[in-house]
Amino acid sequence: MITLAALAALADEYRADLDLSVDPLLIGDQVFDVNVRPAIMGCVNLSRDSTYRESIAVSSASAIRKGRIQAAQGADFIDLGAESTTAAAGRVAPKDQIAALVPAIETLSADGIFVSAETYEPEVVRACLQAGAKVLNLTGSQNHREIYDLAAEFEATIIMCYVGGRNVRDVTDVTVGEDPIPGIHEHFAQRIETARSHGVARIAIDPGMGFYYGNLVDPAVRVQHQTSVLLNTFRLRRLAVPICHAVPHAFALFEEEFRSAEAFFAVFAQLGGTSIIRTHEVARVAAIVRAMGSLSVQ
Repeated sequence: MITLAALAALADEYRADLDLSVDPLLIGDQVFDVNVRPAIMGCVNLSRDSTYRESIAVSSASAIRKGRIQAAQGADFIDLGAESTTAAAGRVAPKDQIAALVPAIETLSADGIFVSAETYEPEVVRACLQAGAKVLNLTGSQNHREIYDLAAEFEATIIMCYVGGRNVRDVTDVTVGEDPIPGIHEHFAQRIETARSHGVARIAIDPGMGFYYGNLVDPAVRVQHQTSVLLNTFRLRRLAVPICHAVPHAFALFEEEFRSAEAFFAVFAQLGGTSIIRTHEVARVAAIVRAMGSLSVQ
């Protein structure tokens, strides 16, 4: 059970990290002070293999409509992806990803909506940045130097996702049963240094709690691990860059009320110091962010 006493004990153990701030999130010509309010990253999936059915766009036109709706609901930017990260999903060739993503990116960008492209393929990265994407949701580490060069060339913001293999489709394990934060910190410290050496100035990190891992197949173990990382996020502020989290769906825990899950976990994300909340349920999460920003502990 999560109790106030347990939260107080966590804060007390790592008190030196509590008041650390991170750099602003820079997207295009906008500056988001994520130390004051987390940015909201809406999510639209152009792959029908996605497990979150409500976020699936069946065409570029569908993705445009969903992106516009999420922006109106309060998303600060929209993340578009054309290949699901689930283990059983089919691979999508770069040319097919480009065909799906580029029309939506061009239209949403022309609307003045900031767009993020989720991929690990350099060919897709270039096409999406040329189409107007301002954010790269990087779900791989292979070809990273080429991708960093592209991000620097287009002055794009990179969200580096935690991946143990070449990309998110390589199934790996994560640290379970002990403190995962030191390993996550080390992973990103090295990658941030490399990216900056290639001229990348706009960096955020994502510990990857929304991805599939071989040792997190038990739903109860998975959601416990995700919750722990969410609440310990403030300890990653030593890296000084914004921290993104895809909030859990927790289907097994919430059952028919699963659409409330991401809003529920958005509370823990904020308490833990998350800078960017990635969600399929923008309206619900935006309401939580507004409420938490309006209330205080007297």
